[in-house]
Amino acid sequence: MPAPRERDFEQTRKQLESWLTTRLPAAEELHVSSLSGPATTGFSSDTLLFDACYREDGAERRLELVARLEPTGFGVFPEYDVALQARVMQAVARAGVAVPHVHWLENSHGPLDVPFYVMERVEGRIPPDNPPYHMGGWMTEIEPAERASIWWSGLESMAAIHRCDWRGLGLADLVPPAALDDPLGAQLDSWRRYLDWTHAWRQRPQPVPERAFEWLVAQRPQAPQPLGLCWGDARIGNMIFRDGRCVAVLDWEMATLGNPEQDLAWFLYLDAHHSEGVEAERLPGFPGREETVARYEQSLGRPVEHLEYYEIFAAFRFAAIMIRVGQQLIHYGLIPEASSFDRDNPAARLLEKRLAQLG
Repeated sequence: MPAPRERDFEQTRKQLESWLTTRLPAAEELHVSSLSGPATTGFSSDTLLFDACYREDGAERRLELVARLEPTGFGVFPEYDVALQARVMQAVARAGVAVPHVHWLENSHGPLDVPFYVMERVEGRIPPDNPPYHMGGWMTEIEPAERASIWWSGLESMAAIHRCDWRGLGLADLVPPAALDDPLGAQLDSWRRYLDWTHAWRQRPQPVPERAFEWLVAQRPQAPQPLGLCWGDARIGNMIFRDGRCVAVLDWEMATLGNPEQDLAWFLYLDAHHSEGVEAERLPGFPGREETVARYEQSLGRPVEHLEYYEIFAAFRFAAIMIRVGQQLIHYGLIPEASSFDRDNPAARLLEKRLAQLG
């Protein structure tokens, strides 16, 4: 999606070259080539793809790289922390999770005007969101057996995150110390603030997310729950696949500590959004909910206990995010100001349907 500030790619290329000379001091004749990415910047993430070509010790070298920049403008979230994202990726990589190798972090606003990190570019394909992969794109062209392999490999990659020793990896500070005693309560408080933040823009009523939040508060599980590392945006659309296998897990903006069931619920819900939510049939080959839950339980070695609750939590969170996306579209003039998309969209309708199914 476009954003308010257009990028001068030639200027960006020169800035990257200058910055890379400080990170690769032994490199000679260094130059950046094949720079590409969104022509404009500023939504939930800003990504640049480029090659760094140079000579070192008499040999020609080339690094295929991706830079993830802190977005500018009318953002999906009130704040971002690319340094934290990079640190989480480096930590889970030590635990054997398939993530791109993070080469460098630049936490200042100097070289590219915003903080960013640079990671390796992993070859493969990502199931598309636009159109949703059940409706179009390469996922519709492969065999059902490969779709099943993608699903199971994605599920296992997510479970590998949940098996991580987050304390041993130094990730206890993903949440404030007080949140370790009540992680779900802390998340509900955080999402209440997020919903209020979206309301502050033109004060449009959002009755369906409000009703869902009331249900979440009233029905929240009271018994102690497992505490683990949660990826946050757990879905196959945030994974790179090659030959039916997940080779990289991407997008760690929403990483937190909590009951890992919330990732499983998000994994299931986003797939439902990309099929049922947009009135499309699930493609043949994709495993169903029951066998997915059973495979996940087997992988973690314990039963899932609060999945229905966390599926409503997932539906609520995605509907809240889509409020902001709708506001962005209005803010940047991509849809009319009078549009109701921020409160009437597939995520909001699917959330309303899920609430009705509760009885």
